[in-house]
Amino acid sequence: MSRSSEAETTTVKDVEVDTNSQSEFLSELPDEVEMSLFDHLEELRSRIFYSLIAVVLSAIGCFIFVKQIVQLLEIPAQGVKFLQLAPGEYFFVSIKVAGYSGLVLASPFVLYQLVQFVLPGLTRRERRLLIPVFMGSTVLFLSGLVFAYYALIPAALNFFINYGADVVEQSWSIDKYFEFVLLLLFSTGLAFQIPVIQLLVGALGIVSSKVMISGWRYVIMGAVVLGAILTPSTDPLTQSLLAGAVLGLYFGGIGLVKLIGK
Repeated sequence: MSRSSEAETTTVKDVEVDTNSQSEFLSELPDEVEMSLFDHLEELRSRIFYSLIAVVLSAIGCFIFVKQIVQLLEIPAQGVKFLQLAPGEYFFVSIKVAGYSGLVLASPFVLYQLVQFVLPGLTRRERRLLIPVFMGSTVLFLSGLVFAYYALIPAALNFFINYGADVVEQSWSIDKYFEFVLLLLFSTGLAFQIPVIQLLVGALGIVSSKVMISGWRYVIMGAVVLGAILTPSTDPLTQSLLAGAVLGLYFGGIGLVKLIGK
């Protein structure tokens, strides 16, 4: 064997060794700690307790400004008159609105507690996903709330206001209205998590971008069904808007999976 062939063989072996070493390094658990089942349950209890405290404190803070939050959420109703049909109805609506608002404000801290709980069991490769997933999930959830507030809710309410406007007077129960609005807001925020889930399963090698693309027919059907389930209204415009947003997010998620080479 010539010297050049020996040099090439040595170089290939060095590259293979470096690749294997890097793979082993990324597969390591840097903060692995031996814990009993009781210790895991105790830590989980502590994380849940801290999360609940954060949600309660945020809800209390939102209750102080609940009147302003209620007025903000009433804007899409276009001047419809709201009625209190039972004693204390507005009070319980205020508690509900403050609770949901507090949950939104405390969600980054709750996600942080979740990350801290699962972090010791993650390899270096898996930890690289934490920041993109954490930031992406937060941004997409807030984007879902904004999309619902400015697009879905006005579209649905406009349909109901115009339908039968010359037959019935528009006076709504404040409890039913906020039940409708809050459900649509949070269901849309959760639906906007689709790209994050795609990125996770793609990065972990569970599903490739090719497989995601190949199932586009089922995705379209699923988006239509999801739009019908998640929207509390029955008007086709709102369902179509949400279904269209879900499809856009899904195909955007495929693009993200392709960018990471999966």
